[in-house]
Amino acid sequence: MWFNIDPRSSVPIYQQLIEGVKGAVAKGTLTPGEKLPSVRELAGQITINHNTIAKAYQELEREGIIETLRGRGTFVAEQQQTMSREERKRVIKGMLERMLVEAHYLQLEEEELLEILEESVREWYRERREQS
Repeated sequence: MWFNIDPRSSVPIYQQLIEGVKGAVAKGTLTPGEKLPSVRELAGQITINHNTIAKAYQELEREGIIETLRGRGTFVAEQQQTMSREERKRVIKGMLERMLVEAHYLQLEEEELLEILEESVREWYRERREQS
């Protein structure tokens, strides 16, 4: 399955669902044009309020990750790059800065953080290669 919902997590369920779909698309588990379960189907499968799933789908649609075609369903959208390379780098740098603040409060040292980051990047790309 392309998502893993943890009801005990401090991350809201709709956010977990968003991250699950985005991660599955990034790794190639979900491909452009692939149909997603309807809000009601998914709510039934994972026993979550359909409003939570609708909220996640709305956010994913707003971000251009999925698209809903009236009467046909919800599909993974074709990936369209609208940002320049410099804009994309700026967005990632902002995300990394937020992560660094969290690492500070978790009292991680520079070397520990670099080790985690390197391990995560290598694992991500290894999984992505295995998917394709």
